Amino acid sequence: MTEPVNKPVTKQSPGNTRTESSVPAKGSLAAFKGLFPFLRPYRRQFILAGVALLFAAGATLAIPAAFKQMIDLGFGAAAGAHSIKNVDATFLALFGVATVLGIATAARFYMVSWLGERVTADIRSAVYGHVVNQSPEFFETTQTGEVLSRLTTDTTLIQAVVGTSISVALRNVLLFIGGLVMLFVTDARLTAIIFGLLIAVIVPIVLFGRRVRKLSRDSQDRIADASALAGEILNAMPTVQAYTHEHIEARRFGASVEGAFTAAMQRIRARSLLTMLAIVLVFGTIVFVLWLGAHAVLRGSMTGGELGQFILYASIVAGSIGALSEVMGEAQRAAGATERLLELLAARSSIRNPAHPQPLPQRTTGADRGAALALQDVTFAYPSRQDSAALSHVSLDIRPGETVAVVGPSGAGKTTLFQLLLRYYDPQAGAIRLDGVDIRDLDLHTLRDAIGIVPQDTVIFSADAMENIRYGRPDASDEEVIAVARLAAAHEFIERLPQGYRSFLGERGVRLSGGQRQRIAIARALLKNPPLLLLDEATSALDAESERLVQGALEAAMVGRTTVIIAHRLATVQRADRIVVMEDGQVVETGTHASLVAQGGIYANLAALQFHHIHIQA
Repeated sequence: MTEPVNKPVTKQSPGNTRTESSVPAKGSLAAFKGLFPFLRPYRRQFILAGVALLFAAGATLAIPAAFKQMIDLGFGAAAGAHSIKNVDATFLALFGVATVLGIATAARFYMVSWLGERVTADIRSAVYGHVVNQSPEFFETTQTGEVLSRLTTDTTLIQAVVGTSISVALRNVLLFIGGLVMLFVTDARLTAIIFGLLIAVIVPIVLFGRRVRKLSRDSQDRIADASALAGEILNAMPTVQAYTHEHIEARRFGASVEGAFTAAMQRIRARSLLTMLAIVLVFGTIVFVLWLGAHAVLRGSMTGGELGQFILYASIVAGSIGALSEVMGEAQRAAGATERLLELLAARSSIRNPAHPQPLPQRTTGADRGAALALQDVTFAYPSRQDSAALSHVSLDIRPGETVAVVGPSGAGKTTLFQLLLRYYDPQAGAIRLDGVDIRDLDLHTLRDAIGIVPQDTVIFSADAMENIRYGRPDASDEEVIAVARLAAAHEFIERLPQGYRSFLGERGVRLSGGQRQRIAIARALLKNPPLLLLDEATSALDAESERLVQGALEAAMVGRTTVIIAHRLATVQRADRIVVMEDGQVVETGTHASLVAQGGIYANLAALQFHHIHIQA
């Protein structure tokens, strides 16, 4: 039995299906905790960046002290005859500090940029690797455009945080703390006043920052909506153009983009107000305190150098607060992106490998290489339609090497049967056994490696013809690929392509006809050479001549191999060893073509309709 899973909650909107976490929204720092596993392997790089950061911050904090020495010893009342030497020594020290600052800053920039690129690449790989292992149930509720948005836009935001913002934040925290310490050393009274006022102005800044974070998440969601809509329409362009919906879909996308723009502007306005609030309140506080310091110099209780040092340290503190408010805005935006990516990583497939997988029995390579298949009282309902059983108490035994055709009206459960055999879903009751082993006890790769499938809707990848066929067995030689292409009646049309087997077939095979795509899929399945072959309307897209050629190739390939065929066209299943008739998710008739016609049941009615239609056409 599969373990219970925390399934994502879906939120439906026109043209979009978004996966939302059922977990309450977290604070930005809590969201970033999910990045720790990606950051942990690079502790050494973080330490090196931290060392460079300390040197850079120390050099920056040394500059105001050098200026104090220059003013008091070079221009003050105590300067005397050595003022020129003092000024020269101060500027020489300043050049040394600047050199340290430049080297440390360059080292910090290099290390944190490397970390940003490395961690982002790791996150993208981890999320993609996790998504491709999800069951079809996941893709029932999540659009591919949504996933792509998270892999691109969201990871780019995280890259900015890891590669820049964290470093900038740490640098400004150090400058803020160091600046405050030096302010207390310079003049404790003025610093106490400025510190108390800063606490009073930071509170509203933090509270307003929470609103910025929420708006940032909303903005990312709107961008994902537009991306998902664009992906859906671009994948259906022939249908869109056939129904002349280009302008309608352009308007829909335009409306989605406008929604994203509106959400982005709300975020930008909020961030602008946050920045203005931070700068006005913080610098207003500092100006007030500096006014007090100017009066102290006039009274003689503070030297000009001390005031200059105090001004520079106050500027450093104010600048660090302003930079931190900017970084906080970026961090809040990236926190929403992090939550969205962690939602994908937290998704758990309901179809999992068993803790202790069993092997399949050893199979000979001779004529008896077919697999035994058994369905035992199988009942199944799709997760999105729990109240309607797609299969109900289906039992079926298929001997090794037997060819069984499954027929029946649309919605009878034929395609569902194939999805259960491939373990895209698990039945709620009953069991499916391959060579006597419950498929839930098999490693998923072991199970699916034993099954070849020719689907009704053929998938052609953006590669050449050779690689599309080799997808069935990546280690196959060119000669093996060409051999199965000949069997599938694909060799001749491939040879006529501009570069033959090296011809690029276009995205989703747009350069091929439906029949040619189907023959590529058949060649792919034959190259895999599995003990169990599933044919889902394998010849439905072929013309009469191609169907004759492919049917002969398939019959040769089915010798000694267990084959299950789904077909609406009964002419393709008459020579099957057995025909199973399904209706409303149940097996209602079983037998040969002749015996089923003689029974006068559902199959006989289907056969009468189809063959009468063929007779009229003839």
